[in-house]
Amino acid sequence: MAVPTLRSSSRLPSSSSPSSASSPLQKGVGGGQRALSASSSSSSNLPYDDREPDQTSRGDSDSLSGDEGSDFEDSLRRSVKKRAAKRPLRTTPVAKLPKKEPLMVHEHGRKESEPPASDLFDAVKAAKSDMQSLVDEWLDSYKQDQDAGFLELINFFIHSCGCKGTVTLEMFKKMSNSEIIRHLTEQFNEDSGDYPLTAPGPSWKKFQDSFCEFVRTLVCQCQYSFLYDGFPMDNLISLLTGLSDSQVRAFRHTSTLAAMKLMTALVRVALQLSLQKDNNQRQYEAERSKGPGQRAPERLESLLEKRKELQEHQEEIEGMMNALFRGVFVHRYRDVLPEIRAICIEEIGSWMLSYSTSFLTDSYLKYIGWTLHDKHREVRLKCLKALKELYSNRDLITRLELFTSRFKDRMVSMVMDREYDVAVEAVRLLILLLKNMEGVLTDSDCESIYPVVYASNRALASAAGEFLYWKLFYPVCETRMVGGKERHRSPRSQRTFFHLLLSFFVESELHDHAAYLVDSLWDCAGSQLKDWENLTSLLLEKDQNLGDVQESTLIEILVSSVRQASEGHPPVGRVTGRKGLTSKERKTQADDKVKLTEHLIPLLPQLLAKFSADAEKVAPLLQLLNYFDLNIYCTRRLEKHLELFLQQLQEVVVKHAEPAVLEAGAHALYLLCNPEFTFFGRVDFARSQLMDLLTDRFQQELEELLQSSFLDEDEVYSLAATLKRLSAFYNAHDLTRWELYEPCYRLLQKAVDTGEVPHQVVLPALTLVYFSILWTLAHISGSDASQKQLLSVKGRMVAFSELCQSCLSDVDPQIQEQAFVLLSDLLLIFSPQMVVGGRDFLRPLVFFPEATLQSELASFLMDHVFVQPRDLGSGAGNSLEDHKQIEQLHQRRRLLAGFCKLLLYGVLEMDAASDVFKHYNKFYTDYGDIIKETLTRARQMDRSHCSRILLLSLKQLYTELLQEQGPQGLNELPAFIEMRDLARRFALSFGPQQLQNRDLLVTLHKEGIKFSFSEIPPAGSSGQPPNLAFLELLSEFSPRLFHQDKQLLLSYLEKCLQRVSQVPSRPWSPVTTYWHSLNPLENAAEASPQGHPRSKRRRIEGPSKQNREDIFPSHEESLQLSSTPSTPTLTSTAVKSRQPLGALEEIEEESGSESEITQGQPLSGAQRPRNSGPQHSHTLPIPSAPRLGSRLTRLSLMEEEEEELANQDESSEEWHEADKQPSSHSSPGEHWLDLLDSTELNIEDF
Repeated sequence: MAVPTLRSSSRLPSSSSPSSASSPLQKGVGGGQRALSASSSSSSNLPYDDREPDQTSRGDSDSLSGDEGSDFEDSLRRSVKKRAAKRPLRTTPVAKLPKKEPLMVHEHGRKESEPPASDLFDAVKAAKSDMQSLVDEWLDSYKQDQDAGFLELINFFIHSCGCKGTVTLEMFKKMSNSEIIRHLTEQFNEDSGDYPLTAPGPSWKKFQDSFCEFVRTLVCQCQYSFLYDGFPMDNLISLLTGLSDSQVRAFRHTSTLAAMKLMTALVRVALQLSLQKDNNQRQYEAERSKGPGQRAPERLESLLEKRKELQEHQEEIEGMMNALFRGVFVHRYRDVLPEIRAICIEEIGSWMLSYSTSFLTDSYLKYIGWTLHDKHREVRLKCLKALKELYSNRDLITRLELFTSRFKDRMVSMVMDREYDVAVEAVRLLILLLKNMEGVLTDSDCESIYPVVYASNRALASAAGEFLYWKLFYPVCETRMVGGKERHRSPRSQRTFFHLLLSFFVESELHDHAAYLVDSLWDCAGSQLKDWENLTSLLLEKDQNLGDVQESTLIEILVSSVRQASEGHPPVGRVTGRKGLTSKERKTQADDKVKLTEHLIPLLPQLLAKFSADAEKVAPLLQLLNYFDLNIYCTRRLEKHLELFLQQLQEVVVKHAEPAVLEAGAHALYLLCNPEFTFFGRVDFARSQLMDLLTDRFQQELEELLQSSFLDEDEVYSLAATLKRLSAFYNAHDLTRWELYEPCYRLLQKAVDTGEVPHQVVLPALTLVYFSILWTLAHISGSDASQKQLLSVKGRMVAFSELCQSCLSDVDPQIQEQAFVLLSDLLLIFSPQMVVGGRDFLRPLVFFPEATLQSELASFLMDHVFVQPRDLGSGAGNSLEDHKQIEQLHQRRRLLAGFCKLLLYGVLEMDAASDVFKHYNKFYTDYGDIIKETLTRARQMDRSHCSRILLLSLKQLYTELLQEQGPQGLNELPAFIEMRDLARRFALSFGPQQLQNRDLLVTLHKEGIKFSFSEIPPAGSSGQPPNLAFLELLSEFSPRLFHQDKQLLLSYLEKCLQRVSQVPSRPWSPVTTYWHSLNPLENAAEASPQGHPRSKRRRIEGPSKQNREDIFPSHEESLQLSSTPSTPTLTSTAVKSRQPLGALEEIEEESGSESEITQGQPLSGAQRPRNSGPQHSHTLPIPSAPRLGSRLTRLSLMEEEEEELANQDESSEEWHEADKQPSSHSSPGEHWLDLLDSTELNIEDF
């Protein structure tokens, strides 16, 4: 029996005809040969053009054809004639194919047209049985009935695509592959876009693994039976190739996965055959080298037959692989679906790794290189992972030299990929290049990777830190192996490591904080960074010749490594995906904490003594105490070192007045002042000594200030420094027993009365009094507090608030801002919220600010927060100026946040929020998040009051502009346009809850109309009311109204217009704009591109034309508008849905109908026919006031609005579905250019 010839599947899809494909079961003339013909019906939306530059069409040649890049080309050219039938290996006999006639009715009585059962698909989906036993069962059924068994296998792949159709034996006999696929496509269930590979649910998530395992096991179990028979494998490859070319995504995705996994399994079989051939060749050479007397001719003949059989099998496998590669991979590696492209790249990477002899060539590597430019993250990720496997194998490096030279620049640039996981894999790939290909990465390549060590993503920064380690540190500080054991690093190599680290950080000038560099290197060089012995010895030795910057950097590295070892989390601002530490990591962390504490406790006093004169170095050293295990002071009997530390701490506090040093010292002392420690008495005594020293000095200097009328600079500096020290310690320690409130209050009172106290003294004095009040309040605990204590605290608070109120008008801006911050915090603490939680005994302490204080707080906000700063970068590249400006912006945001908290907690009147809301649009960049959160919270508290505040904000802005510019041409000014933008933003803040906001919006419009006509011009004057332009701002809120409410507001507008004594012949522009925003017909015309209604509405009986003339006033009595009205101003920011073309006929049918209204009720306003747009109207009358009986009930309004929204949603969905369908005329080249950057894809490079 002849084996079917594997027909070439390398023809272009565009040049092949589906009808030319022969049936899979069609018998050949020469003994029942079956021809393999893949369906080549090209999908119009697939980016095909797979012809290589040197590839020509082979026509219908039955010989295997390969392109320039095929590794099987030489062997295939030698096989000129068709592949003959190859007997399987003799170990397992193969059942012969039955004849065609007995197949009409099987022995079980099943006709050929009956579809086979889906037991195979269900078993793979359930994944309950062993896959090998499942394949063995199918093999047994196939041996009993080959056609039925093969049909079961085909239908397994069809059902795996999610298709409900089934291939019958009759279809299999009489139809070609393309016809079968077309028939299955027609039967495909497209109710849902999901299919087994993408369907949700736990059972389907495991299906892909079971599916791939089944394909792998199928080839593995068949390699010793009918794998070389030709009938099952060739026809299966033909079917999968046709399915992979289908327009149906499920067919294309599933068949590509099956074909690629089939190819992977065949590659493994080919590798085994190659090893068997090599083994056979060695046996033959060994037998042949024997002498004439020892040589066995039968053995040589057997080995020759075996080699011939292995050669034939290898040719069969290579033919199958070539068919799969050229028929599936070459087309699908650039499919429009990224999942399919990822499958192809992942599998070709495994082929190169497992069978590098055939696949690790430039003709295959180019596909991975091209796909590095893919737009989808998953595809780029698969490319990098495949390359990582190849570059990690040193034996394969030499074959990658040409590929590396061609695509190295692309791999380096992917370090800056916008997807963090892709960038991480790119850095790890470059690490492999650095290790295994010396000299490939240039210095410029490496310099482009160094800045990534400061990235905010920790995984990316850690990968870049590993690259930095292998590039700079490992060649110098590598660990030698002695006798198979790791030798301890010498102190010299460790010091070299720290010197290199210092030079990189200082000379690169990439960042200002070494903590991020330490965190990046922690995973790869943690042991070196935890070498605190060498690190502290470098700091303490005198002959190291370290500069000032290097010493500061080394101290920062020490503190950062200690913090990293003790806490185990990255620095502030660096993101990590880990939720917690493992038990092993927690144990390592605890051991490191004990180790660093034991080492640094004796050395910390020495470090403080050496660097006590430098504030930048002392402050981080004092922070080391935060990461110590302080119990070791007791358990290791290290109290003498504690005494030394306390002495050094006192010297540092007395010597420095910088806030960072004082805060670090106060916090370090606070950590030691724990009553649970046995050394608490010693620490408390040292604290008392320090406070006595500072308070005595303060009292002495204060008396000099109060008694003398002039102080020199040294005295002022000394008093200010003492107050700063006391203020810093008052923040962390209770200094109430030193009674600092009275002297500080006297000092502030003199500053307010005379203004002779320098601001350097006033600032810390304000903070001291503030902390004094808070500590006094903290002493009041429980309901046993006496009335005297409560009144004392209340009196101090009121007195201090008056002082702060006086400081708000001080000439020094720093004093003003400090007084505002302290006053806002104090008012918030003593607000009504302090009695919440069962603390009613504190009710006498509740303080409500007076109106004058509230007014001064609001005025301060206007003068210091809502000011227009200079743009960043406008100072000719002055980075220091920009940094200062950023700090000022943070301070202003802090002031605004404090004021907004007072509003939300009820300390200030909520109407004062208008001073904040009116700046929402102008200062959106600087304070938009704060104002938006305040607006949201205010609406949650009281929606009605919040809407009134929004209107009040617009009124205030309009009044201010009116006073500055006058009423003439007001609506054309840029400031007025900004007001319209603000009104639009306010309107959007109401959200989509139209029914919930109905009453609020109607009230807002009514109050706005009242304001617009609040000032009527005198009788006989032809000028418009000065506030009339405010109607244009109200028009921004009109799209949120119901149509019936718009009619009522139009009637109310006409009433207001009737009060105006003189109406001009030409309408006022604001009235026209507002009328257009309220008229339902105008809104319908704006909403529809053709000026027709959006959707068909139910037609309800209304009064006749004559009745309408009786209901509404004549055109002469109403407000006359221009015969050529201006285009209505577009007031809605919502994106309008396009009108479906199919609805035009319905619109024309009802073109003469009126707006809907409840049956039996008169129309609520003058309405024109729907087909008459603004361009057909000569006069646009203002509707008259409707009768009370014409108002609709709320229920009818809700039903009407829900119907309208439903119609709009249906229309929108139709357009969205139309947009989602791809163009059937798009060229394949356009899709291809969209997927990859074609400028990078130069095939000639290979």
